[in-house]
Amino acid sequence: MVKKIPIGPFHPILEEPEFFELHVDGERVVDIDITIGWSHRGIELLSEHKTWDQVPFLVERVCGICSASHPYAYVKAVEDLLQIEVPERAQYIRVIVAELERLHSHLLWTGLAGHFLGYNTVFMWAWKYREPLLDILEAVTGNRNHYATWRIGGVRRDLPEEEIPNIREMLDELEKKNDLLTKAIIDDPVIHARTKGVGVLNQTKCREYGALGPTARAGNYNIDARRDHPIDAYRNVEFDVIVCENGDVYDKAVVRQLENFEAIRIIRQCLDAIEAMDGGDILLEIEEVPPGEGLGVYEAPRGEVFHYVRSDGKNMPMRHKIRAPSFNNILTNEYTVPGYSVADAGLITAAVDPCYSCTERVGVVNARSGERKVLNEEDLIRMSREKTERIRRELGIR
Repeated sequence: MVKKIPIGPFHPILEEPEFFELHVDGERVVDIDITIGWSHRGIELLSEHKTWDQVPFLVERVCGICSASHPYAYVKAVEDLLQIEVPERAQYIRVIVAELERLHSHLLWTGLAGHFLGYNTVFMWAWKYREPLLDILEAVTGNRNHYATWRIGGVRRDLPEEEIPNIREMLDELEKKNDLLTKAIIDDPVIHARTKGVGVLNQTKCREYGALGPTARAGNYNIDARRDHPIDAYRNVEFDVIVCENGDVYDKAVVRQLENFEAIRIIRQCLDAIEAMDGGDILLEIEEVPPGEGLGVYEAPRGEVFHYVRSDGKNMPMRHKIRAPSFNNILTNEYTVPGYSVADAGLITAAVDPCYSCTERVGVVNARSGERKVLNEEDLIRMSREKTERIRRELGIR
């Protein structure tokens, strides 16, 4: 007999609200319904009421763990509209901060994955190794998160020369610790038993769902925007795109751990380039943004981030469209979860490193007439109150 088990919208394994309804036969999941729309903040609409220079501070808050990735894609979209190239020194600073964030994001995911497995040693190791990294981010940008670094035409502050030895020392130590952590994951038979062959997303399904980032690369889908659409100093550094073959939860962990080594490699090359420079500008001043449109793409820790902007010549975007990688990756759960146990379902949904607030959209489409309507704040409040009253009546609550 098929029964339904809810995961969410509020659940210990979910960092943000989302609703997965599992259809189960005994302990086996036979189907899954995914309901999005629990955390809509109207970032795109807010952006259209901010000046061009205010928007980076806003989109940093799309996701706290992608607070370099979204402003990076945004400023590249505006710079595409302007058809400008930012100063070389600024390019390297951007890449350093972005790759430091990749390390921070992947270590956070590894720690949470260990926690979900009941392997709290991995959780505590990852958190301990991540702290010096966040200290470096604070020393370089002023903040552990929401770095306030990106600006159209360059960066807001230079990299302090006195911090370069500290960054190198931190990278040397982190490389050793990441090696230890990677070996612990690769060699542990319990992790193998819980993750190998679980939640498999093969290359064909990666392409069908448009999977991105480590979720795709774990399934032998060899894509990476840093290589395929190189921007700024990514055109001048060498790194390998990490790809695995099986597409299961285990390979998703391996991809992220090995990508940490590549991020360290990229940062070291950027530091070498900056030290070889004799100063240099970090900002190209922009007087105004003319009418036009631009696209910005960046490989966030979770996969490709896409920003589109349109200008009508005023001092704020006329239109700003954002697509985060979780928008694609979350939907892969409808293929990867069925066929596995209820205990595996939580691991599989977490394996894509989902960010639900990143990706929520609210709109209504009439399937019969094709009429489309975007819901505004008043609509959402009204519908919420109507639903609450309906539930109260059904439950007999006055």
